[in-house]
Amino acid sequence: MHVIRNILFLTACLWGINAFALDERGQQRLQEIQQAWAETRYELAPDARDKAFEALHARTEQALLESPDAPELLIWRGIVLASWAGARGGLGALGLVKQARASLEAALEKDPSALDGSAWTSLGSLYYQVPGWPIGFGDDQRAEEMLRKALAINPDGIDPNFFYGDFLIEQQRYDEARAALQRALAAPPRPGRERADAGRRDECRALLAKLDVAQR
Repeated sequence: MHVIRNILFLTACLWGINAFALDERGQQRLQEIQQAWAETRYELAPDARDKAFEALHARTEQALLESPDAPELLIWRGIVLASWAGARGGLGALGLVKQARASLEAALEKDPSALDGSAWTSLGSLYYQVPGWPIGFGDDQRAEEMLRKALAINPDGIDPNFFYGDFLIEQQRYDEARAALQRALAAPPRPGRERADAGRRDECRALLAKLDVAQR
């Protein structure tokens, strides 16, 4: 049975300007959530992540009470929920994943290009990692459509290229996957996202090593 596979990959890109732009306090809240996510994902032991993501979700909800229309925070609520689901694991995490999808879809309704298209990246990664019907909503065709939309907005970004590469490995499209992962490794650094960038690059290298084995 297909199960949720390491949804903890989820992250986001730099925020952009939109009609619901955050004020200074909201930007600070967003940066704190991003930093806490990276610390939880890449520095905590796996058995400590469930509780940490649960606490981070509470912080994200508090930030949304102050800025309920901010697509950046809706995206990050989706990311945190999906990461929490990955830490919890198994089919019991599907409820959290469905909440994550709803939050990401709400962000798209407000601003599809927010955070350099990160809602498309995050939704696309959910759609190829979650089980399909009747258990979940997974759909590889929709996943690729969403990831391509993310790449159209942010073609050189580390996250859309990483997730597209991971998706292509699952599809056994290995040459395309290698090119996407190499673009991810070459992505420009994101100020303030050093932990996330370092962790993502490590994941890129791990997938490239997996490709080397698959293509022998």
